[in-house]
Order: sequence, then structure tokens, then C-alpha cells
Amino acid sequence: MREFTDQELVRREKLNNLYDLGIDPFGHKYEVTDFSLDIKNKYQAKSHEELENMEVNVSIAGRIMFIRKMGKASFLSIKDKLGSIQVYISINDVGEETYNLFKSADIGDIVGIKGIVMMTKTGEITVKCKEYTHLVKSLRPLPEKFHGLNDVEERYRRRYLDLIVNDNARRIAYARPKIIRSIQNYLDNLGFTEVETPILGTILSGAAAKPFVTHHNAQNIDMYLRIATELPLKRLLVGGIDAVYEIGRIFRNEGMDRKHNPEFTTIELYKAFSDLEGMMDLTEGIISNAAMQLNGTYEIDFLNHHISLAPGFRRAHMVDLIKEKTGINFFENMSFEDAKKLALEHNIELEEHFGYGHIVNAFFEKYVEDTIVEPTFVYGHPIEISPLAKKDPKDPRFTQRFELFIIGSEYANAFTELNDPIDQYERFEAQLKERDLGNEEANEMDMDFVEALEYGMPPAGGMGMGIDRLVMLLTGSETIREVILFPTMKPKD
Repeated sequence: MREFTDQELVRREKLNNLYDLGIDPFGHKYEVTDFSLDIKNKYQAKSHEELENMEVNVSIAGRIMFIRKMGKASFLSIKDKLGSIQVYISINDVGEETYNLFKSADIGDIVGIKGIVMMTKTGEITVKCKEYTHLVKSLRPLPEKFHGLNDVEERYRRRYLDLIVNDNARRIAYARPKIIRSIQNYLDNLGFTEVETPILGTILSGAAAKPFVTHHNAQNIDMYLRIATELPLKRLLVGGIDAVYEIGRIFRNEGMDRKHNPEFTTIELYKAFSDLEGMMDLTEGIISNAAMQLNGTYEIDFLNHHISLAPGFRRAHMVDLIKEKTGINFFENMSFEDAKKLALEHNIELEEHFGYGHIVNAFFEKYVEDTIVEPTFVYGHPIEISPLAKKDPKDPRFTQRFELFIIGSEYANAFTELNDPIDQYERFEAQLKERDLGNEEANEMDMDFVEALEYGMPPAGGMGMGIDRLVMLLTGSETIREVILFPTMKPKD
């Protein structure tokens, strides 16, 4: 058993004292009628005399974060889910026995307070305690606000402590579900249906990514944790659910950095009888609405940039953007060898499976992607990297696909969906050839999906967006670990 610190020994002695007093150190149900922020918002404008005449009774509960003991009267600060509020406690109001119980309390203990709202001489809303209830004894001292959780890794590893001492972590934790709820409400009001699709599957498809592999004992087969929700959702379009979405976890067995966690959340949505333009409008609406719902403005400051998320995002073809930066026009009828020569001249590394389109995309990633600041729909991706998107009828080397970039990061990916089963089969075959050439992220053949398309899928638009990155953007969080409550962490030795 580990050795206790001196502070922990003192707290355990206090724990035993509570038992001796007949008090359960770990508490029971307590009626909470009010929260700190609500009390402040409702009564901050009142004067001391007005509050005295009103005699507003409240019942709050929370964690003690600060204590200033002053003989027969003291102040403490209670932190609940919405914030902190000051409490005044006096031996004259609660009696000697209860006041002595309070005096044995430690920072970190959870208590209940029933009292009257008052205004101090310094203008701070305070609850004057009339009834003090011990609820939970904290056996470990909290880390100091500015000194105890300096180790960022520890903040993520022990998120419960981070939420206690770090108001920003708590702000983000509450912001995330608000953003998700805003997306759900926006789509529900447009007639979309939210669904759930399998997390385990036997075919790798829907995205270019490396999977996590697990084993199903009963059937004795290997299975993948899903890397995308795309193909199950498009099967539902075939079945007649013509506007559908899913918000769910995705798993990709890849690297970790500021923008990537192996377990993350996306939304994918599909709308029958829509197309790429429709997906641009929809994506723009989702993001603009979420910004307004959360922050009350379209304007945000993020990564040293000030941008607007108001509707009206820029729309530009990938080839045009490459031409702006390099002067090279990939719309020209050049051979693969010509493109390869340009790539080598511009210090682009070529891989064995590369075709013409891969080179175009490599130019974009090297010379354009990081330079995009304002929200921009980049469309017209090469066919080689877009196995599930419809060809551009004007130039079949490219597809009706876009990615949304904001301040150098991708936020959404969308297509006019490929619904031609013959073309889809040929695309899957091309992916298999890439796989044979060493592209581990190429899709596998999904014959059941091809069969579904043979029954007829309506013309449609589809879009996928990373929820975590959107939360980062709207909360000003510079790393994905700030917006995932329990990010993937390497175990301690």
C-alpha cells in the first residue's frame, strides 16, 4: 500500500472524526435548488438593502475551493457546475456545533449550503449560511490552481482534476455538447433523420486510413473498428431514408499530433437529390449556426488569426489554387511523365502507387493547404484520391468533391456521391491495385455496397466533418486533447 503524505494523514484523521460524530463522510442525497451563476445573474444588480428586504432563500452544493477562517465568522468559496460563489458562515447563524464541523473542513470537501442571498460591502454576491451540511470528505489535497497541474500530460490523464481546478477545461466540456446539439437541431429542422450504424465491420472502406483490427471469438473472424460511417449511411439512401446523418466515434490507427487522436468523433450526412453545391450550403449553415449558438457571433480569433464564419465561404477549384501559388496549370493535357517531372522539380516526393491525380494533390498539400486562412471550399479533387465521388462531367480526371479548409486545417469533406455501380466497382478495383502497390490506406472491395447501388441509389450529396476540430475552432483550443475529455494516452511505466 502506498505511503500517505502528512496532509493525507490529517484528512484521514478527520474522516474518522466524522464517523465518531455519526456523520457519513461520503454523504447522501441533498436537495439543490440553485446554482452559482444563476444566483449571480439574477441578483447582481440588487443593492444590499434590496436583498435584505427580499430574503431570497437558496440551497446550493459544491466543492470548497477557498476558506478564510476568522474566529467566529468565516468566508468560503463553493464551486458547482456553473462556477463559484462566496459563502459567509457565522457561529451566530449556524450554532457552535455546526460551526466547529465547518472549521474541520478542507479545501476539496463537498458541502451543502442553505442560506439567504446577500451583498457584501465590497459588492460581491454571497450566500449567508443558515444550514451547513457535510457531504463528501476529500482524502487528497487538490493541486494548487497555478502550480499543481503544470504537467500538461497529467491534465489530460487526470481530467477529473483538470475540471476541478481549470475553469477553461470546464468551459470546453460544456461547450462541446452545445455544439453537437446545435448541429442536431439544425439538421432535424431540415428533415434529416439521425441513425446509428455498426462500429465493427469486416471490410475496410469509406476513407483512406489504417484501421484498428480486433477479433470476434464466436465467429472466429478478424474485424475492423470503423474508419468511416459512409457506406452504411449510403445504403440507407438506397432504402429510402433520403436525408440521414450520424454523429459517432471513428477509429484510425495512425499518428497523434495537435489535430489527430486515434479515437475521434465525426458527423457524416447524406441528402438524396442534392449535390456538391447543396453540401457547401449545408456545411456553411451548420458551422455558422454553431458559432452563433455557442458564442453569439460569427467572428472568432484562433491561432493568431481573426476570421468570420458568417455564411458566404470562398469556393475555389484545387487546380486554380495550385496555379495561384506555383504558376502550374494542371487543367492542361499533360502526360503522367510531364507531371512527374514537375513534381521532381518542385521537391515533391513520389510514391510507387502515384498517378497523375496523386501528384496534383501532393502539389496542393505542399504549396496551398497551409496558406488558406479564411473558410474556403476547395473542390475538384483528382479521381485517384476520390473513389466514392462522382466524376466531373467536364473533366473526368477530377471529381465533384470538396474539402473545407480554415486556417490551414481541413474541417469537412464532401462529394456529389457516386451512384453508378459499374463505375464504383471499377474504382474499388483501382483501389485494390493501389493496395498491391503498397498503399495501406486504399479501400477494399465492398461487393454488398456495389449490389446495393445496383438496386438504385438516388442522386445525392454527402458530407463528413470532424466534430473535435469544429469544437477546437469554436472554443479557441489549439490541441485536440483539450476538446476530448479522455484523449488517448500512453500508459505510465
